[in-house]
Amino acid sequence: MGEISNTLNPAFSDAAWIDVIRQMDTTYSELLKYQVELEKKNSDLEAMRAFIESVLGSMTDILIACNLQNQIIQTNAALVRRTGISSQALTHLPVTDLFAEDDRDKLAAMLTAAATKMRTQRLELTLQTQDTPEILDVHAAPRIDSRGRVVGIVLIGRPIGELRRAYVELNSAHEKLIHAQEQLVHSEKMASLGRLVSGVAHEINNPISFVYGNAHALERYVGRLETYFQQVQAGAPRTELIRLRDELKIDKAVGNLREAIAGALEGAERARDIVESLRRFSAHGHGEAQPFDLVGITRTALAWVIKGHEPRLRAIISAPERMIVEGRSGHIQQVLMNIIQNACDSMEERKEGAIDIGLTEEAGYAVLRIGDQGLGMSPEAMLRMFDPFFTTKPVGKGIGLGLSISYKIIQQHGGSLMPMNKPDGGAMFEIRLPLRWCGTSEATP
Repeated sequence: MGEISNTLNPAFSDAAWIDVIRQMDTTYSELLKYQVELEKKNSDLEAMRAFIESVLGSMTDILIACNLQNQIIQTNAALVRRTGISSQALTHLPVTDLFAEDDRDKLAAMLTAAATKMRTQRLELTLQTQDTPEILDVHAAPRIDSRGRVVGIVLIGRPIGELRRAYVELNSAHEKLIHAQEQLVHSEKMASLGRLVSGVAHEINNPISFVYGNAHALERYVGRLETYFQQVQAGAPRTELIRLRDELKIDKAVGNLREAIAGALEGAERARDIVESLRRFSAHGHGEAQPFDLVGITRTALAWVIKGHEPRLRAIISAPERMIVEGRSGHIQQVLMNIIQNACDSMEERKEGAIDIGLTEEAGYAVLRIGDQGLGMSPEAMLRMFDPFFTTKPVGKGIGLGLSISYKIIQQHGGSLMPMNKPDGGAMFEIRLPLRWCGTSEATP
């Protein structure tokens, strides 16, 4: 065998070293790139941490993060300010120690329920602060890791005082809104009543005149009877009494007494009914809903409105004897008067016209249709009919609240109010209300 040389090939040795150096340069470049990316990520994480800390520090609600042993692992500045305990001292402290003794068992049970049921729990608890104990509305939610496991609990507490103050303010605003709505309803009602005074005055004048006339007749009959009985008491002879009886028409007067009394009673009862209807109409309507006869209040509303337009306008009504619905009759009567008045206004330029009213029963609803012979409603009016303050009347003739209020009243009664144009011309409103009873015989609602 020949002698083996221990001397390396110079060409081979240089190539190897160059390859090693290249590999080192590549590795260094990659390390430098990773270093830059790592520093950027660290910077982003630091910015995010600062942002989260600033958010936590600005919160007015307290925030507590606990582990499953109910020990505090992190909190925010709001809790530090309230308790006067530093964040370092709070760390690893049992969260139950921060609350009143009577609330600790409830808090422990809530934390257990949040962890086991994996649902947010809520309680009102008393926090022991450095000043006066404070009642908090506390929500406990499970803290879940990336694998879906519960690793702790997060508590958020807000002072009840702030919640109650917000509730009081909201409730006050709601009450003011309700009061304003009631004022609008009442104002519109009184405006309608003012427009219809002439019709009501005419309506109530008839029974009063009837009572007045019958009272005069009774006075005459009483005068004749007094004259006759004075002669009887004086012992006048029979022939004289017979002559006086014929002369004074005593038999006819006695026969007419009951008729005059019945007429006076009928007129008085009619006046009483009108006054009662006025009382119901002008009432605020705060009481409970009561059964009432829709046919009766429809006839009353029609009589009150149409009297101011006779004889130019006439009314045609088709209805059963009674139709019982439930609600506030004064409010429904206001709706009917608004719609009938609008029907009359739509025919203001006509020399004569008619208002058609029909009441029927359909699928458990009382259906009331009020039609006129006016020009009908434009597409824009149909779309905006029930918008508050929308009106097609000239300035001074209406404020545009009547139909808006009417629509809400019907909705509150569980019904519907729908405008439409009649095929033969004119407008029509259809009112549907839940029906309780309909018929021609007497029935107790």
